[in-house]
Amino acid sequence: MKTDQLKKVVIALDYDPTAQKVAEQGFSLAKTLDAEVILLHVLADPTYYTSIEYSPIMGFGGYMDVAQNQLGTVDGLKSASQHFLDKTKLHLNDSSIQTVVSMGDIAESILTTAKEFHADMIVLGSHSRKWLENIVVGSVAEEVLRQTRILLFIIPTKKRS
Repeated sequence: MKTDQLKKVVIALDYDPTAQKVAEQGFSLAKTLDAEVILLHVLADPTYYTSIEYSPIMGFGGYMDVAQNQLGTVDGLKSASQHFLDKTKLHLNDSSIQTVVSMGDIAESILTTAKEFHADMIVLGSHSRKWLENIVVGSVAEEVLRQTRILLFIIPTKKRS
């Protein structure tokens, strides 16, 4: 596939603080290719966001101007996710960016969205888990790679020591 054929790029973002890095690098790549950008966030399991393990740090600094009690409902989560994507779009300073909030299995939702938008590339981050955890839990990046024929650009987000 020639790079001049890459016209649409889906950038999948989670709420990890490294989302800013993924968004910026994915956007830069898409703009270099003169491609349209679709920002995607997938809500996998609404109960996760209300659990003790959940961190309210959602990517870009200063994001949490959403009321904490809003995160207790599915509609509230969708609204918070849309706000997150809108703030990301504003940060990237490109009003032509499309945003999508999806619910369901993360890898499946990424692949479905890419197919629906006829994307030529998917960009996502990889959090570099420990090898045993990766074997037991799996990895969204690995699952997407295994199931797609669409070009995949994975941005390592592991902190360097």
